[in-house]
Amino acid sequence: MAAVAEQDLMTISLEQLPTDPLLLILSFLDYKDLMSCCFVSRRLNQLSVHDPLWKRHCKKYWLLSDAEKSRRTKSWKAIFIDLYADLGRYIQYYAAIKKAWDDLEKYLLQHCPRMISSLKDSVQEDDLDAVEAQIGCQLPDDYRCSFRIHNGQKLVVPGLMGSMALSNHYRSEDLLDIDTAAGGFQQRLGLKQCLPLTFCIHTGLSQYMALESVEGRNKYEIFYQCPDQMARNPSAIDMFITGNSYLEWFTSYVNNVITGGYPIIRDQIFRYVHEKDCVAKTGDITVSVSTSFLPELSSVHPPHYFFTYRIRIEMSKDALPEKACQLDSRYWRITNAKGDVEEVQGPGVVGEFPIISPGRVYEYTSCTTFATTSGYMEGYYTFHCLYYKDRFFNVTIPRFHMVCPTFKVSIARMETNHNDCTMDEEEDSTDTDEYEDRHRILGIPIPSGRCPRQT
Repeated sequence: MAAVAEQDLMTISLEQLPTDPLLLILSFLDYKDLMSCCFVSRRLNQLSVHDPLWKRHCKKYWLLSDAEKSRRTKSWKAIFIDLYADLGRYIQYYAAIKKAWDDLEKYLLQHCPRMISSLKDSVQEDDLDAVEAQIGCQLPDDYRCSFRIHNGQKLVVPGLMGSMALSNHYRSEDLLDIDTAAGGFQQRLGLKQCLPLTFCIHTGLSQYMALESVEGRNKYEIFYQCPDQMARNPSAIDMFITGNSYLEWFTSYVNNVITGGYPIIRDQIFRYVHEKDCVAKTGDITVSVSTSFLPELSSVHPPHYFFTYRIRIEMSKDALPEKACQLDSRYWRITNAKGDVEEVQGPGVVGEFPIISPGRVYEYTSCTTFATTSGYMEGYYTFHCLYYKDRFFNVTIPRFHMVCPTFKVSIARMETNHNDCTMDEEEDSTDTDEYEDRHRILGIPIPSGRCPRQT
């Protein structure tokens, strides 16, 4: 009897199985497997068109909301198929890039609304195919996918990809639309088969993407160009690497923006990086520091790495009124990657002697350079009390590190004889104010493009 029952169980066909368990099993399948089930049997064909099964895939791959679905007046499966016919080649990238764009727009609407108007509408496949034919190179799918959502932005200020300002230096990078990017496609030695992703109207600075693995670059690597100032070959261009793919480059930037990693200053995104531990509190005064690397003022050959830092000094609003004080001087201890230490002292900060009172915040920007790829600074400010003028005290500046991005040396340098070229390794790090003070004392004019400063 038991053998007969077992035989009956073994002969149960798919059509005899209840619907709910089968739908549960199908709900774990990816869209490809779910589509394949349509061709297995009539029963699975009927079950695979169950609309809730396709709702999950529409939300996962196309980020389609219930509200948008109701406007389309089609089934979830029909919508999935329509979107797949149009955007199917980007299915592995679309959700991540669409989410990044949506999050960025939502954030900008709250913090930088005027930047929203600079974004351009999407382009179609024919437009992207035409650009590939024009430049003779294939665009990566994640890059193409981004243009199907937004075609970059207009050439305006401020740029979507971040700004940086010092007293006599300003940079703001626009995200280029596809036609402008194609117009800047490079075939010259040193930047062969490189496409600009960004552009700064003021400095001419761009971030490039390598469309082929040539001249020592990896395919789809993103970088700032940095001409080798010591090479006799003009095609010797070093590179500061900013990303290994468009998806990584764009989504990581957006994440820094929407999480507050990059501050909004005067309706612009400033690419300062703030480490959470880079805060020091002395009594009622808190000092925090954020830093940024400036590739356009840096070089690998000769080694000259330019950093800017933004310092925020704040007195607690709960402090007593008699705690009001004025900054008199600064002391810096600057250490490069070799362990060489330089000490700098000077009056005020960037030519000012700010007064700090309860609830007040004072911020300033300055800069420094290193002959090594990294270094750190720490120190203190000396204040005097306004109510007790003979009372002085020091306020700690937390240690903050500065590290330049990964860089690659041009292969053209390896092919050039540098016997008559020597690297100037004697240059040490220097604080901006002290650097300028030295030149004033000696009566030497301060060189342009060196260490500008900003209040």
